[in-house]
Amino acid sequence: MNNGIAKVIIVVIIGFFVLKTCNIRKSTQPYTNALTQTAQSWEKSPVDDLVRDLSSENNFSIILLDMDSRSGKYFHKYNIIVEKADTVLANQTDWTEVPESFFAINVDNMGMEIVSKKDGKVSKVAAPAGYSNYIGNEKYGHWRQRDGYSFWEFYGQYAFMSSMFNLMTYPARRSYYNDYHRGGYYGSRPYYGPKGSSVYGTKSYTSRSGKSTTWGSKSSSFKNQVRSSVSRSTSASKSRSYSSGSRYSGSSARTSRSSSRYSGSSSRSRSGGFGK
Repeated sequence: MNNGIAKVIIVVIIGFFVLKTCNIRKSTQPYTNALTQTAQSWEKSPVDDLVRDLSSENNFSIILLDMDSRSGKYFHKYNIIVEKADTVLANQTDWTEVPESFFAINVDNMGMEIVSKKDGKVSKVAAPAGYSNYIGNEKYGHWRQRDGYSFWEFYGQYAFMSSMFNLMTYPARRSYYNDYHRGGYYGSRPYYGPKGSSVYGTKSYTSRSGKSTTWGSKSSSFKNQVRSSVSRSTSASKSRSYSSGSRYSGSSARTSRSSSRYSGSSSRSRSGGFGK
């Protein structure tokens, strides 16, 4: 009798654990499926390759110089700014193909730095060119009053950086700089200027100094058509945060390796070539 009861108890216990295990598997299945879908949709962009190749650098910025769409494919050109001990080096990449979703993420970011690294920390949030590490840095310049406003001015030996960051067209106002750093934008969300304005970004850039770029020279109908074709990727991609260590989701487009090898024209400020 006692043996019979013991056997029943053992069977009940085993059944309980089997049932519990099945429930756990069912409850974790949606999470597992989500992870699988994310892994399948994720693809590196050329910028991820650049960040990897520049991993030994402590400070750098990647500026989106130009963009284009041809035969259903999407392309970028970048200006890579690298800070060295006694100078700042710049190098422009050739055209490189990018995933559709990455193009969509940055369609409003021409003329801006789309990636920066400051003191070893990477940020993938769009910001006005130079705002991450050079404008406001007393190593390179100072704030100066002009016409009742305070503007950033680089020292003589770093005057070349004004054109590098397009300050002749878009002077860096101290009020904008403070708004960016104190308004919760730095490293968190893109900054296009004071609330309600578009001082920075594609629309402003291509209407002025970037008017002669490939994208700037395209007709409005062409640009609207491209924007419309990537709108689905835009709605999905803009919900994600691109801070340090984050990854971009992408389409199945193949990316070019040219940018990660720093192909293209280069410029140097005072000494040495790019990467030296």
